[in-house]
Amino acid sequence: MLISSTVATTTTTILLLLTLTSGNPPPHPFHKIFAFGDSYTDTGNTASDTGPSGFSHVSNLPYGRTFFHHPTNRYSDGRLVIDFVAQSLTLPFLPPYLNRKADTSKGINYAVAGSTAIRHGFFVKNNLTLNTTPQSLQTQLSWFNKTLEGLKCKSAMLTPVECAVVFRDALVWVGEIGANDYAYTLGSTVSGETIRRRAVRSVTEFVEALLNKGAKYMVVQGLPTTGCLTLAMYLSPESDRDDIGCVATVNNQSYIHNTILKTNIQNLRRKYPKAIIVYADYWNAYRSVIKNAPKLGFHELYKVCCGSSGGPYNFDLTAICGSKSASSCQNPSEYINWDGVHLTEAMYKVVSEMFLNGPFTQPPFKYLLRSKQSSG
Repeated sequence: MLISSTVATTTTTILLLLTLTSGNPPPHPFHKIFAFGDSYTDTGNTASDTGPSGFSHVSNLPYGRTFFHHPTNRYSDGRLVIDFVAQSLTLPFLPPYLNRKADTSKGINYAVAGSTAIRHGFFVKNNLTLNTTPQSLQTQLSWFNKTLEGLKCKSAMLTPVECAVVFRDALVWVGEIGANDYAYTLGSTVSGETIRRRAVRSVTEFVEALLNKGAKYMVVQGLPTTGCLTLAMYLSPESDRDDIGCVATVNNQSYIHNTILKTNIQNLRRKYPKAIIVYADYWNAYRSVIKNAPKLGFHELYKVCCGSSGGPYNFDLTAICGSKSASSCQNPSEYINWDGVHLTEAMYKVVSEMFLNGPFTQPPFKYLLRSKQSSG
């Protein structure tokens, strides 16, 4: 088995890091955030007419009920990890790139729900019709390039002064990306190894493209334990389970993906020694939550808060959250899974605190903050 607890985190440590986040945060050095990724990071790009189709359900309540009290096209009942990151840096929530009327002076979110690491053309060529989202990581890079062009930044080499102005006080946050790539091959002959090779290469090339533009402070999230998502458990046989009760084969897939990605990030650190690249270990953070769930206030580890049909998971693919036949639980803060694929605000909050203050970033996020503060 590849799945093992590579980070021995005690309940005491987790409770301590949660305590550290209480009270008012100290002033932080970043003036803006540029964010990328998929639905775990998207703050509203699917609300646009030019965003991907087929996501109308997220424009309905109970999405957004917990914090915003109305739908914001975030795939949760409230805030996401990137929202908690922005708040910790005393910055406003990031507007989606496709909201042309938004104030973008404090950052922009380019993440798109359903987005893939691999170019959309690959899925079309292989007749992988589950992928209905034409926007890939390359799309997000092209959007970002348009933003940089407006700021006269071509690359750190060609326009060093202009790009230095853009990135000097900017945190670049690359949210998890690649889970959709694997999901879209369900039932096809395309191998997981093929997806892994192409997806990891795409993410690595994307990160390097940002570094060549001049990014100095970057966080790159790995994949979570995707085998713990309700949809994966709903589709898999009971015999395919690991030591934390999740789908073993799917979690192994994410683990291998992350291992290769971490190696590539380390290579980029050597190639770009002036940049700080933090790896956010979503996989082990999620595992820690599962193993310490009651202490963190979670009582439902696999069942969805928002769904239908009851049963062991309260999940039905034909009546998903946001549809007329679905309903949500009274206490989403006790659930990890929100709608079967995405997580609750409570889970995103715990994960964000593990990234910002806990042991699940390498090097620690606080090291990145100190480095920025010392550089002025």
